Amino acid sequence: MKSISARNKGLITGAVMILISIGIYLTKGNFENSLQYITYTVYVAGILWTLFTFKKETENNATFKQYFAEGFKCFIVVTLLMVLFTLTFLLLHPELKEQMAAMMREDIAKMKDITPLDVENKVATAKKAFIPSLVIGAVFGYLAIGSLISVIAAGFLSSQKK
Repeated sequence: MKSISARNKGLITGAVMILISIGIYLTKGNFENSLQYITYTVYVAGILWTLFTFKKETENNATFKQYFAEGFKCFIVVTLLMVLFTLTFLLLHPELKEQMAAMMREDIAKMKDITPLDVENKVATAKKAFIPSLVIGAVFGYLAIGSLISVIAAGFLSSQKK
């Protein structure tokens, strides 16, 4: 039986993460809850699945570099999928930007020594940066987690050679 490539494992992992994220949003109405940790758990599990399968395929003779490269192939695909999902989701739900603006307007209005014009200028700036900042956050967040898990697992697995 032919094994599943690291890229395909990344596609599977990313698809499961997207489905879980959609389920969380549909049940909770937002992503600001502890259920989101399920998504991150699936992400870590997908990378570990890739690396432990690779360990078996190489008969425990791979180097740190080879393990990390295999993990990279998986997590870069997941990152791409999650960034595309984040962007698509935000574009399909413009009300999220408006909700952020309303909350920000309310918070800034409570500050002393700030004019209504300053409040509106700050809100307008935040609205312009809303989608780019969340997409950039997704890119760096998923890359950081994927790199960290791959480095730790690659270090552990490569130190356990036969």
